Amino acid sequence: MERVFDSENFTGQEALDAWTEVTQRSLMPKSFRAVDSDVFCGWFDEMSLGPVQVSSMAYSPITTSRTPKLIRVSDPECLHVVAPRSGPHFIEQNGHSTLVRPGELVLFGSSRPFESYAIGTALLMQFPFALLPLSARHADRLVARRLPGDRGIGQLLVDYLVRVTDDHTHYTPADMPRLGTIGLDLAAAVLAHHLEREDEVPADSRQRALYTRVTSFIRHHLGDPTLSVDDIAAAHHLSVRSLHRLFQAHGASVRASIREQRLEGCRRDLGDPAQRHVPIRAIAARWGYLRPADFTRAFRSAYGVAPVDYRQQALQDPVAYKTART
Repeated sequence: MERVFDSENFTGQEALDAWTEVTQRSLMPKSFRAVDSDVFCGWFDEMSLGPVQVSSMAYSPITTSRTPKLIRVSDPECLHVVAPRSGPHFIEQNGHSTLVRPGELVLFGSSRPFESYAIGTALLMQFPFALLPLSARHADRLVARRLPGDRGIGQLLVDYLVRVTDDHTHYTPADMPRLGTIGLDLAAAVLAHHLEREDEVPADSRQRALYTRVTSFIRHHLGDPTLSVDDIAAAHHLSVRSLHRLFQAHGASVRASIREQRLEGCRRDLGDPAQRHVPIRAIAARWGYLRPADFTRAFRSAYGVAPVDYRQQALQDPVAYKTART
């Protein structure tokens, strides 16, 4: 993520003018007005994932307008997915209007006029309409409509946006296009689900979305020491054989994925200064290791050091040790 705007670098009206310039360059031409104040406060981070752009932003109360005149100036023909993280967000487009809050999603397109009011923070993903397996005409039916982001495929998309932005320092340049593909697959799955047009999504896109759904399920159940391949398959209405084939197609295995995610969760917690007083055995149990000896053996095999030594070195020099181990 690159911070391309921070209101702390400006004074008075200059901040809103700079925000307008940055969003015009990064998103599309729009006009803005600060609400209830002459001073605008906020920040804007962005990250390019191939043809997909993910942004994280914060703003004091602001209204946004995209008029026919601004559309004629420039139209990237993109669809935008907004996931509020705090504060209310109101948008009106295509004769529809809705108020969305954290735990929900809303779509809007660049090719039609819209008005919005927002305050707080949000994550935004934008990509060309042309990359969707669904037509823009069908997608238009969902703009400015409140969609659930706290369950089902919508929650997967929100989780993806949160993880991509929060963990951005862990990704390499080679990861970016792959992350963009995952985002497109999830966005297409969300739209297809609400439009009841799942059959129009290509098989490979559906498979990638399914893989993301399964790995997300695993991630949320790592603390269950009884989590098994059979449980995972049953939760997704798959045979065990089909589940193994799904992972093999992505160069992974189910059991290895469980083990690696558990150990990585333990590693992060052991290096967290806020958890320095949490017993190692408690951290191990939190991630599904009930037998301390089993955990120590698995951790040493993965990272070449015992958990107690890792914690000591990581807490003594967090920056240097994290750099050496990542």
